Amino acid sequence: MLNVIWLLLLASGIIIAAINGNVEVVTEAALSAARDAVQVCFNLIGIMALWLGIMRIAERAGMIRLLARLLKPLMSRLFPSIPAQHPAMGAIILNLSANILGLGNAATPFGMKAMQEMQKLNAGSPEASEAMCTFLALNTSCITLLPATIIGVRLSFASSNPTEIVGPCIFATSISMLIAVSLDYWFRTHSRWRRRG
Repeated sequence: MLNVIWLLLLASGIIIAAINGNVEVVTEAALSAARDAVQVCFNLIGIMALWLGIMRIAERAGMIRLLARLLKPLMSRLFPSIPAQHPAMGAIILNLSANILGLGNAATPFGMKAMQEMQKLNAGSPEASEAMCTFLALNTSCITLLPATIIGVRLSFASSNPTEIVGPCIFATSISMLIAVSLDYWFRTHSRWRRRG
């Protein structure tokens, strides 16, 4: 569906430009946007490499296990159907850690691994388990304490104060996470649509 929407947007832009006799503007904008996208990606490589390296060192040093132990009471409440020592729990914690640091790209592989591990606990069901739904709610609304990727983008565009968004980002993501966790809890306990069994 998203591909269809993008196709319609592109086609309508080209058609309107052709009607107005400005097809060259579309070409220039496309080439300019492609060049800018590559430049932004190059500027983000250093920041992503730094934080991914730090996370890998933390994982190898056992800090993830320590973090898992510290978060165990909270995680056992959020994911009661997942055993504490299951690989899914470690992947969930890695995903949330990356999201907290504002590294959405780094969080994606951990999120996919967490979903694969939770599917193993889901008895082959084609429907998402409650744990999967909870994880999805947390993953998409996770609090961000250090929006590293956004800061990197602002730096690449020569922002005079690239870190000024930290406070608003913490506030906004805190509210979104609180709402997501609250709604998830309500659906798990009170909704008439919750899966039985």
